[in-house]
Parts: sequence; C-alpha cells; structure tokens
Amino acid sequence: MNIKSQKDFYSGLMFMGVGIAFAWGATTYNIGSGDRMGPGYFPLMLGILMALVGAVITFKALVIETPDGDKIGKWAWRPLFYIIAANVVFGLLLAGLRSINLPAFGLIVAIYALTFIASMAQADWKFKTTLILATVLAIGSYLVFVLALKLQFPVWPEFITG
Repeated sequence: MNIKSQKDFYSGLMFMGVGIAFAWGATTYNIGSGDRMGPGYFPLMLGILMALVGAVITFKALVIETPDGDKIGKWAWRPLFYIIAANVVFGLLLAGLRSINLPAFGLIVAIYALTFIASMAQADWKFKTTLILATVLAIGSYLVFVLALKLQFPVWPEFITG
C-alpha cells in the first residue's frame, strides 16, 4: 500500500494513539451515562473522538494524493529539546523539589524561565523581545490565576516570602 501523504499519515497515527490512551485511561474512572456523567465520561468521549479523527486522517493519507505528500524531513531536535526542557524547568521552579532541597521559586520566576528557555528553540531569538513577552505573560498569569481565579500556589520564591 502506498502512503500518499506521510505528514497526514503520521499525524493520524498520533491522534489515534493519544485518543486510545485517553479512552483507556478514562476507563479507570466512573464513566456514568449521558444524563449523569462521571469523571471519566469526558476523557472517554474525547479519546474516542480523537481516535476517530485520527482514523479519518490516516485513511485520507492512504487514499487521497496531496501536494505536500513528500517524505517527512529530519527531526527538529533543538526545538524539541528546548520546549520539553522549558516545561520541566517550569514545573520544578513553580513547586520546587523537596528531595533535592530545591525550594519553590513561584509563578513569576517559573514563567520567566519557561519563556526564556522556550524562546531559545527559535534560531534567531532576541533577548529584548523575550523579556517583553515574559513580562506580559507573568503579569497576565498573575492577574488571571491569582487575582481572578484565586488559585493557591506560590507566586514568589520561598526565600523571599518566608
């Protein structure tokens, strides 16, 4: 069988994989029914929908010829590394890691670190632009999550707030 669009084919497989994982994970919760939904109802339906979308995309990639049906290029390792690293560092700085005595640095520091590390995935990143973006994200996150939604998590580093 000939794959007409490799990008669509692998995207469809990814959708199916994530959808099946969501649906399978949802079965550990009470599903309930349409009129009395349990905590697993929404993830189950979302997983099934994602798997169906993935199946349609994969089928179309096998049947319909597309102009972008070329082979998939090399993996972009640099952006992949920086984006994953940014998320890991964000989680570590936001809550800290007690097992290695890393204190919680809070939301503001974590957002600045996340923004700067993720921006380095870009080939021509600029410090000034990243600083402006990080400041806007930090202020916006503080306004939304702390003031508006009243979520309880550290905003500033522990060694400053005590």
